[in-house]
Amino acid sequence: MPYKIPLVRAALAALTASALVTGLASVSPSTALATPATAPQPSSTPVDDGVNATGTPFRGTTADGDVRGYVDAHSHLMSWEGFGGRVLCGKAFDPAGIEAALRDCDDHGADGSPAWFENFVSKGTPVGTHDTTGWPTFEDWPSQGSLTHQQAYYKWIERSWRAGQRVLVNQLVSNRMLCEIYPLKKYPCDEMASIRLQAQRTYELQALVDREYGGPGKGWFRVVRGPAEARRVIEDGKLAVVLGIETSEPFGCRQVGGFPLCTRAQIDRGLDEVRKLGVSSMYLCHKFDNALCGVRFDGDAKGVILNLGNFVGSGRFWQADTCTGPVRDNTITPANDLTALLAGPLAHLRPLGITLPVYPKPPHCNVNGLTDLGAYTLKAMMKRGMIVEVDHMSAKAADRALSILEEADYPGVISGHSWTAADYAPRIYRLGGMITSYGHGAEAFVNEWRQARKAHGGGFFGFGYGADANGLGPLPPVRANNGGNPVRYPFTSPIDPGVTLDRQRTGERTWDVNEEGVANYGLIPDWIADMRTISGDEVIADLGRGAEAYLRMWERAAASS
Repeated sequence: MPYKIPLVRAALAALTASALVTGLASVSPSTALATPATAPQPSSTPVDDGVNATGTPFRGTTADGDVRGYVDAHSHLMSWEGFGGRVLCGKAFDPAGIEAALRDCDDHGADGSPAWFENFVSKGTPVGTHDTTGWPTFEDWPSQGSLTHQQAYYKWIERSWRAGQRVLVNQLVSNRMLCEIYPLKKYPCDEMASIRLQAQRTYELQALVDREYGGPGKGWFRVVRGPAEARRVIEDGKLAVVLGIETSEPFGCRQVGGFPLCTRAQIDRGLDEVRKLGVSSMYLCHKFDNALCGVRFDGDAKGVILNLGNFVGSGRFWQADTCTGPVRDNTITPANDLTALLAGPLAHLRPLGITLPVYPKPPHCNVNGLTDLGAYTLKAMMKRGMIVEVDHMSAKAADRALSILEEADYPGVISGHSWTAADYAPRIYRLGGMITSYGHGAEAFVNEWRQARKAHGGGFFGFGYGADANGLGPLPPVRANNGGNPVRYPFTSPIDPGVTLDRQRTGERTWDVNEEGVANYGLIPDWIADMRTISGDEVIADLGRGAEAYLRMWERAAASS
């Protein structure tokens, strides 16, 4: 068939489809905490901990009975096992220790010159070098813009927990197309097999942390299966880890030539299975149109690569019309006067299954919305009390999804990392859902927080971020022109006044957010402190209410199922 042409696959590999995954009440935080109690402490402090935080993390609730803490609604702790298991270098943990966990990919060679994929996605060219030593020197990685090296080693996450993080949504992720295109593999490209393995790794990390902290149930890293359990974990001063799924073909629901390759029975079996794994949140589509919904396009060169991937995987290019309403998807290319002239006549070929990457004038809207199978999946998720992730849905798909949620008065909906149309924010909030921003630089993040607060419309408001760590996307960069008002070390955690943090050190390497941005997950507290530097306590108060806002949304969803 034409979409299997080897030349197309070769072009995809050469371009390294880098974007297939990337993506990927005003109470002062210093007064809102209950009297701190003893939080879980390690039986010993490993020399490689990378934490450099002192003080006792808070537990309990505020005087109003609310939990406190900030929320990451979108990261990928175990994605090193995704995409065939050879795309990302390093692990979030290894039973053999940090030296085994934080090592470069063997195929990167002695100087990084064979690392064409890392060079392309991080530097824009397949040519380049980097220091491949890893632990203990970390000369070149992790860094804010090194996208294939481990960003979320578990001790770095511990630093964020100690500073006040209380919810982390671990998105189990894979992508069959990227796996098939990338020449190196440990595992087959079945997305659901990868999801199962990543869930297993998450529970293995929980067991490792338990061993460090004195035995089963005593560690700070706790996988939670429902909102009541999450609330207990947070009140106990620990990190509630929620399992989510972000994959392009959930339950094998791809489409070829417009025909779905899954059934309702297959979807029900899949949802029952992932619920047993502990999954509570899920995307219906991601990066490619599938049998459940059309996607929100990527733009520019990234979109060109993904559009080619959509064709290779389904036999069809993305299909777009000029939007007739205010809500739109991202603009895709090519779109100019000539393509606009051709797009109209070519649209008549769509019913025959013939599509070309030629588009009308923007604004663009994906012609594919939520399919009947997608609507069935959405309702099946609601019956199971799951959280619906609307990011990556096309404007048309998100509109229908929100209408179904509104008809059922179902509040379990979230936009976790800035990948849905901003016009839908008021509808999400009216449902009782939640919005969190992608991990932009401090100034851009504060701007998105202000927009979300305006869209919210009043009442209890909490905010959060979706760092997308290990999602082949950059972490927050250095704030420009920060010389006059840098984060000054050591600093008191903006969320927990009982914890003090100095520059993060792992092995022989020390990082400073003023100079390197969020080089790894351990600098998330420093990034939040940078927000306080430029915008004061209001954004900090809303971040501190993020965990409570997430729990309230989840509790209402569970009650509605």
